[in-house]
Amino acid sequence: MAAQRLLVVEDELLVALDIESILTGAGMVVVGPASTAHEALELIASSTLDAALIDAKLGGELVNDVAQALSERGIPFAYVTGYGRESLPPDYPAPIVTKPFDADRLLAAARRLLATAGEPDSAA
Repeated sequence: MAAQRLLVVEDELLVALDIESILTGAGMVVVGPASTAHEALELIASSTLDAALIDAKLGGELVNDVAQALSERGIPFAYVTGYGRESLPPDYPAPIVTKPFDADRLLAAARRLLATAGEPDSAA
C-alpha cells in the first residue's frame, strides 16, 4: 500500500514542523507544508493528495480558496485552528482539531480523514 499523502497548510513554522513530525512519524507523507494560500493552491493543483490539514487563517485571512479547491477535488480536510467554528469558512464545513493539539488527537483526525478519502462528499 502506498504511503498516504497529506497536505499541511500552516503559517506558523514551529506548528507546521510539529504537524509534519507527527505525521511522518506515523508513516504518512507530508506535502508542504504550505504557509500561504497561494502555495497551498499550487500544491493542490500539482500534487496527488489523500487528505489535508489546514489552518483556518493564513496571515490573518480565511482559507476560503483553499477549502474550496480541496472540496472541488473531493479531498477531505480538517481545520487545525485555535478559532471556533463561527470563525471558519461557512461554505466549507469540516472537522476541527483545536490548537493547542496533542499528537494523538492530530493523528486520530488524520486517520479519520484518510479513512474517508475517495468517498463521495468526503470533504463536506
